[in-house]
Amino acid sequence: MNELINVNFDTQTVSARELHEQLKIGTKFTTWFERMKEYGFSEGNEFFPKMGETSEIGGRPQTDYEISVDMAKQICMIQRTSEGKAVRQYLIDLEKAWNTPEQVFARALRMADQTINSLKDRCQFLGGQVADQQKVIEELQPKASYYDMILQCKDLIATTVIAKDYGMSAKKFNAILHELGIQFKQGDVWVLYAKYQGNGYLKTKTHNFPDAEGVQHSKEHSYWTQKGRLFLYDLLKQNDIFPLMEKNLLE
Repeated sequence: MNELINVNFDTQTVSARELHEQLKIGTKFTTWFERMKEYGFSEGNEFFPKMGETSEIGGRPQTDYEISVDMAKQICMIQRTSEGKAVRQYLIDLEKAWNTPEQVFARALRMADQTINSLKDRCQFLGGQVADQQKVIEELQPKASYYDMILQCKDLIATTVIAKDYGMSAKKFNAILHELGIQFKQGDVWVLYAKYQGNGYLKTKTHNFPDAEGVQHSKEHSYWTQKGRLFLYDLLKQNDIFPLMEKNLLE
């Protein structure tokens, strides 16, 4: 089949200016097209201004429109010329070929291929996101583990044990808490400032012990509760002091 006019198969349109030339219309294009619009064709339905594809003639851009194949066939019939008849028949034959089962199947395959490629790109994007999320999870894992360790432990914990989590001695750890305004020393015992008392952070246990002569004595020792350990973790973190399992990662 000899090509009489270019058809955009994606939009099912042809160039109005190309149709004008193919029909060998003697009237100026703009005048002719204005007259064709009077046959009931409307912009946005049967024809659309053609953007970004105009050429320059005498310094002025050409006006053109994309018109539907149906509009083009009707215009051809209106002309009542051999050129009009030929172009109209050409468009009819193209439509028949376009709608054969083979062509419909071929278009379906192209659409499926486009969908598959789009899904591949989407999967690659999501795969990258998953990798990034996994990296974040791995980086946060020590923190989660430390929280888990605290939450799983229901026992009271001595300051010495918590200090070891931070790679410190109990003496240094207690001194830091004192500098941060958490506790003060009363005799031989560290006591929370009033601001932090009554929150369930500390509990005391009484220990009995004999002296050199076998006389029994008692002494109170303070232990951190689970709530107290979580309080210490958040407080120390705000001051850039982290447990060893997190500190190693940050370094």
